[in-house]
Formats: sequence, structure tokens, C-alpha cells
Amino acid sequence: MFELSSTAGQTKDALYQDLASQARGLLAGEPDRIANAANFASLIYHSLPDLNWAGFYFFDGKELVVGPFQGKPACVRIAMGRGVCGTAAEQRTTQLVEDVHAFEGHIACDAASNSEIVVPLVNARGELLGVWDVDSPLVGRFDQVDREGMEALCRIFLESCQPSG
Repeated sequence: MFELSSTAGQTKDALYQDLASQARGLLAGEPDRIANAANFASLIYHSLPDLNWAGFYFFDGKELVVGPFQGKPACVRIAMGRGVCGTAAEQRTTQLVEDVHAFEGHIACDAASNSEIVVPLVNARGELLGVWDVDSPLVGRFDQVDREGMEALCRIFLESCQPSG
């Protein structure tokens, strides 16, 4: 049985180091992308403060399609280049958005979201698998430490989905 460790009182750097360790343990030995995505989303959502959505959009070859997540129901499909998720996927760069209302073309799946970070998921062959998307009701919730922490966590997720051998 997996149990979340307490993250209260930690610095943000220490929190992400602890989350990385927990993610490695949680995903160890399980190659199924959907199972790992579901557990990964739950781990992050229940460990980081001030989030209202955390989850995946997977690329189906044409557009992004919602995958496992925690939070309110979400937009099901997002076109490449549209909104924060579509921009991250198209540009293959992390999007750190302090105020989503100032992001041209922002898609408001949850009206309570005010800031967002989206990390593109690109495998070792350079193929886009999708994006990892995290929203907060607070403006300015995410910073460079969150960016680096989320990118590190996403590398752990991607490694867990690689075929062994």
C-alpha cells in the first residue's frame, strides 16, 4: 500500500525532491501509461497546496485528449496551438502562466483557474505524447521552482512508461 508522506513545512525545493522520491516509488515496476498517469495525477494533486486541477492531455496524432486527472470535469479535446496546453504541445516548451486571463486564447475549462503550468511530454525518440497540466485558483501560484520541479516529475513519469529491455 502506498501512503503519501507529509509535505507540511517543507521548502518548495524540498517538497519537489520528496515528491520525486514518492513518484519513483509509486510508479516503480508499472509500465502502463494510464495507470501511472492516474496515480501521478493523484499524488501531485493531493500533495501540492493551492491546486484546483492536475492531469494529463494525451496527443492522439491530431489533437490533445483529456487523460487521467484530479479536479472538476475538464475540456475533452484541445487543438494544437490553442490555449496554454495546445501552445505547450505545439512549441514543446513549458508554459508558466502567472495569470491565465492575460494569456491570449486561454481556454477556461474551470472558471476558478487563475494560473497554470503546462509541461510538454516528449519521449526519448522526440515524439510528443501529450502534456501535464496543473491549474491553481491563485494568480501567480507557480514560479521557476515549480517549473523545474514539474519538469523533473514529468521526466520520472516518462521514464516509467518506457518499454523495458
